[in-house]
Amino acid sequence: MLRLLHPFAWLLPQRARLPFTEAFPSSPPVSTFNLSTTHSGTSGSSSSIYTARASGGQGSSSTQNLKREESGGIYDFGEDEDEEGEEDEFSSRSGFKGREDERNYDKDPEFADILGSCLDDPQKALTKMEDRLRKKRNKILHAKTGSALPMKVKFNKFDFSNSYIWFEFYNALMEKDISLICDTIRSWHIVGRLGGCNSMNMQLSQSSLDKRPNYDAIQGANVTPTTFYNIGDLEIQDNLARIWVDIGTSEPLLLDVLINALIQMSSDYVGIKQLVFGGSEFETWKENLTSEDAGYSTHKI
Repeated sequence: MLRLLHPFAWLLPQRARLPFTEAFPSSPPVSTFNLSTTHSGTSGSSSSIYTARASGGQGSSSTQNLKREESGGIYDFGEDEDEEGEEDEFSSRSGFKGREDERNYDKDPEFADILGSCLDDPQKALTKMEDRLRKKRNKILHAKTGSALPMKVKFNKFDFSNSYIWFEFYNALMEKDISLICDTIRSWHIVGRLGGCNSMNMQLSQSSLDKRPNYDAIQGANVTPTTFYNIGDLEIQDNLARIWVDIGTSEPLLLDVLINALIQMSSDYVGIKQLVFGGSEFETWKENLTSEDAGYSTHKI
């Protein structure tokens, strides 16, 4: 038979050491028990009562609270433990708290659902991820719309101060293609206009890579400036285009910059069959064609 005794039960009278079931025959098992002690001292006598409460039922967990009543006051030892537990990241009530910002999936509940099924059903999570990529591939993957064939570059009596630059595309241009081409040529003209393509002042590109780069400001200021003088509008007829330029000085670096930019554009975005510098005529270009209904248009650079 189970006996619950006070730590100092050997000092108590015999009647205070009754078994739990004998002291409370009418009470349910493991409900309450009282152990009272009386001890005297200089300040008088005081009594201590220890009470244990247990509640339970089918499908529920039992909770024990130990309270001490001394001289009319009640001390609940369980409350202090609960308050300290609230400060910990691990709590029996709330579980692991962690950092809320690290597990906030409110902005993308679909991704949270995929992560939630990784452990339970990996194959299901893989299927969901594939569906997500298929639906949002336009936002994730950007396929190249240019041409895999290299752009051809030709020179036909090109005059730096007065010449046309001709473009031949694989297909007729759409509005977004025209906007991209205009932005590229406009950027090229701005850099040239500001003297950014001056091959006479290439101090860093011509210096040795073994030592720290050094720039001579006086040398850079005394170099003869190279300025892009003027540029016309971009004219388009079906899959052909042209633009008039007046570069002013014979600066081949300006042409290299434009060619490099157009090579990358042709590969990634708009396929360019060939780029021709110079010449007053080009294949099927019609000088008297100025109607938009016939496929002609002009665009300001």
